Amino acid sequence: MKTLNISISDLEYNQFGISKEKLSFTEFIDIINNELTKQALNKCVQLAEKYKLSKMTMDEITNEVKSVRRAKNNH
Repeated sequence: MKTLNISISDLEYNQFGISKEKLSFTEFIDIINNELTKQALNKCVQLAEKYKLSKMTMDEITNEVKSVRRAKNNH
């Protein structure tokens, strides 16, 4: 087994919610993936609000998806 040392700032340590100083590689990847997922979701929410998509009802979303799929299948 190899050991890899990674240095991060206190801000990053806290931002990623790391609670121990020794992590397995899998634990480290999970923490990073969770943070990247949160960032991507936040970006999606920002874009939805910017383009007024966040106010769409589920029926409107469903109809929009169906419309795009129909258009895709007709080409």
